[in-house]
Amino acid sequence: MSTALVARLDSAGDVLITGPAVRAVADGHDRVVFLAGPRGRAAAELLPGVDDVMEWQAPWVDFDSPELTAGHVESLIKQLVDLDVDRALIFTSFHQSPLPLALLCRMASIPWVGAISEDFPGTLLNLRHHVEPGIPEPVRALSLAQAAGYQLRGADDGRLAVTSTTLPRKLARLVGPGRYVVFHPGAAVPARQPTPGRSAAMVAALAGAGHRVVVTGTESERGLTAEVAGRCAVDLGGATTLAELAAIFAGATAVVAPNTGPAHLAAAVGAPVVSLFAPVVPAEQWSPYGTRVTVLGDQNAPCRLSRARTCPVPGHPCLDGISDADVLAAVERLGGQP
Repeated sequence: MSTALVARLDSAGDVLITGPAVRAVADGHDRVVFLAGPRGRAAAELLPGVDDVMEWQAPWVDFDSPELTAGHVESLIKQLVDLDVDRALIFTSFHQSPLPLALLCRMASIPWVGAISEDFPGTLLNLRHHVEPGIPEPVRALSLAQAAGYQLRGADDGRLAVTSTTLPRKLARLVGPGRYVVFHPGAAVPARQPTPGRSAAMVAALAGAGHRVVVTGTESERGLTAEVAGRCAVDLGGATTLAELAAIFAGATAVVAPNTGPAHLAAAVGAPVVSLFAPVVPAEQWSPYGTRVTVLGDQNAPCRLSRARTCPVPGHPCLDGISDADVLAAVERLGGQP
């Protein structure tokens, strides 16, 4: 039995965009194990082609990771040895190096390791793949799998995808019957989301135009979702797992979200997406990868390509400058009629 290890050690959205590459790798092996960080595990469990998920927190990826110790490294190496991996592919963003993990793979005696790397890898990589900047991240990841000799099946269009999920009855009752728009206001960093007041105004405008609105968010975003939902929307902050969120998105006429993992999840279930996109990273690389996506936000704002975590421009104009009319028009253009 041949086993492939695929690794992406950061957030849920980063994991979801490796989906097409993972499916290609899965077609060439009996078993695929996904090595994920704690923020990406739930997303890895939703990817078609993944048989098992391993979790390990990388200090060079996560801001809140514990200090790297010999014991932390040894625990991963032991798990990798036990897996008896034939090949490992390390997926990263353009600003990340795969070489720390490649070193650990070599220490676990994995015989073949491939990655995209601008840094000289010595003998750490069997495949050192190069990619031109500016292409969508899912295409970038898939290009690594293709360079390693893997291909998608003929009917696979290379889009994002997750395994199908069913909405539990309790949540279905909360969502209610009929058509609805989802508004997901939060993001991993403040620079990538509208201010709470602006999000609340967008939700009020959607409700005022006759849309039934469901507001979603994580457990830590309960305060945000309550403020944004107000009295005119259903507040599901902290009420869903990632799989349940996927089911809610799948039933929506449109999903409005900033640049965050749930926006990629919405694209993966085929929902129309209105992306409230702050240009701190390039939209051509990081906007949701789907066929029904509208990007809003000033992509030439002064914060452009700054990778800022907190907005450096007074008034947060790139996102707070999006008008209610812009949001309404985008939702309805994508088919989200009341």
